[in-house]
Amino acid sequence: MVSRTLTRGLRVAAAVRLAARPSSLGAQIYGIVRARILTGEIAPGAVIDEKAIAMELGVSRTPVREAVKKLSDENLVEVKAQSGTLASRINRKLIHEAYLIRRALEVENIGHAAVRVSMTDIKALEDINSRHVAALQRHRFVEAIGLDDEFHRQISEISDLPQLWQVVVVSKAHLDRCRYMNLPRPGQAEITLKQHRAIIDALAGQSAAKARKAMKDHLDMSYQGIVDFLLSTDHEAHVPMI
Repeated sequence: MVSRTLTRGLRVAAAVRLAARPSSLGAQIYGIVRARILTGEIAPGAVIDEKAIAMELGVSRTPVREAVKKLSDENLVEVKAQSGTLASRINRKLIHEAYLIRRALEVENIGHAAVRVSMTDIKALEDINSRHVAALQRHRFVEAIGLDDEFHRQISEISDLPQLWQVVVVSKAHLDRCRYMNLPRPGQAEITLKQHRAIIDALAGQSAAKARKAMKDHLDMSYQGIVDFLLSTDHEAHVPMI
């Protein structure tokens, strides 16, 4: 379950984003509701009260309804005639599909990055990794997840394939829900940082083959951690292994 501190933080961030309004209102509402589902503030199977969300954010129900429709298209929301609108439950098949999509795209992506990378790019990745270490040392695990994502997004910028990362962001949502549910998992952070180090080293050497292998190993390990988590909880149904 999401912590009270995280819940307060998400609500403050939502208010700030709405006040700034850098993008369309509909896009902002979508981002806020999506974040609440991914982080577990809106738990799997929980009712999504469109009216309450609209009142909280000071908007009409129309952009909230549009956001819910978009989230339904991503299988993050279920609309049931008898039960109303619910955050979708954890679906092992969707998690496995998300892993396969993410691995295929990011392994291909880093191969392109390896032949384009500069020392400035390497320094940017080093900086993200250092901030990731600092967040973990302060036990800011949600911030660490954000920095993990920033690390991967930076690689898509190196490869100059920004749209690829957008597809990854959408497809990995079902993996992200498990990442937040499983905070913190002992030993996971150290392994992640070690594998990020291997990715940086492979990119610095401009070896596409080594970079692809490092990324594949990293994403395989991450998925295996999610599998282990699901099997250790009440998610007793079969989870596809690597």
